[in-house]
This record gives sequence, C-alpha cells and structure tokens, in this order.
Amino acid sequence: MRASDHLSDFVREALLRGRDPEAIRAALAEAGWSENETRDAMAGWLYMPDLPPIPRPRPYVSAREALLYGLLFLSLGAIAWHVGSMGFDLIDRLLPRNGITPGYGSDSGMRWSAAALLTFGPLFYFLNARAAKATRGDPGLRRSLVRKWFASVTLLIAALVLLGDLVLAIYTMLDGSLSVNYLSKALLVAALGVLVSLYYRDEIDA
Repeated sequence: MRASDHLSDFVREALLRGRDPEAIRAALAEAGWSENETRDAMAGWLYMPDLPPIPRPRPYVSAREALLYGLLFLSLGAIAWHVGSMGFDLIDRLLPRNGITPGYGSDSGMRWSAAALLTFGPLFYFLNARAAKATRGDPGLRRSLVRKWFASVTLLIAALVLLGDLVLAIYTMLDGSLSVNYLSKALLVAALGVLVSLYYRDEIDA
C-alpha cells in the first residue's frame, strides 16, 4: 500500500471519529506530512455532519483508455509530421532554394505523406469523435490519468518543437542566411506546434 493510501485511510478514520478537520491537519503536520500531502489527503474526503466521510472522485488508470489515447496520440503525431513533410515539399517547389527546384524524386515523399494522411486522418477523426462522445456521456472520464499524461507529453513535445524552431530561426537570421524558403518552413512548423497545443489546451486542468 502506498503512503498516500495510508494517509487517506487515517483521514477517513479520524473523520469517522468526529475529529475536527483543522485538528487533523495539525496532527499530520506534527507527524511530518507536508502541506501538499495533507491538503491532498483532506481533499479526498467530503466532511458533512451526521454523515460518514464521503469519498471524492479520484483520477484513475484504465488499460482500455491507454489503447484509445495512445492511438490518438500516435495518429496526431503522424498527421502533424506528414503535413509538415508535404508542406516542406510544396514550399521547395513554390519557393526554390537558390533558384533550384527539387527533381521529381520528391514525388515519392509526397505520395508517402498522402498515403499516411489518408490512413491516419480518418483514424484520428474516429478516435477523437469516440473520445469526445464518451466524455460528454460521462464527464468522470476526464479524470483519466492516461488522458492527462498523453496530453502532457504532447504539449511538452509541441513546446520543444516551437522552442527549437525559434532558436533555428534566430540562428539563421544572425547567420545572414534567412530566406523566404526557410522562413516559410519555420512558420509552418510553428503553426503545426500551435495547433497541436490548442488541441490539448484544456486537458491538463480538466
């Protein structure tokens, strides 16, 4: 049993015996529990006179949701990657670097990206619609730790991409080699990072 479980059980027993919540907090502080640990343990129970302590809803982990949100995460990543790849090819065609237009060999890359988007696009739409429908029917599903962790990892990756994109743009500008081609690619990467961040913007505090 985890230490937090022992602490939660102690709070429940103390409340059952009619102890004042402030007295429980003081006793836990005296025992060496931190303020955050005490606050979390107390927040796990609703105290009402003439009723036993009522457990509050807690975050949970589900293997089924790990599959759902894992596929959703991978689908979103694949879409962002291949949209970026296809966008880079189009930029090179419309805004050639040093006046040199890429040869027809780039057609293979565009076909690959198109195939990936035609595969992962519908999958992402289906999974996203299913997740949205499930949470509308049961708001408690938004407490899923799996959901929050995948959202956190995605936001971290998006933030790192945006920071890296900014660093490279500044370096290229200082180096004197900033071109319309590169600037267009940097803006595309930034746009993808922002869109992915917006998709998960409400998940962390949900």
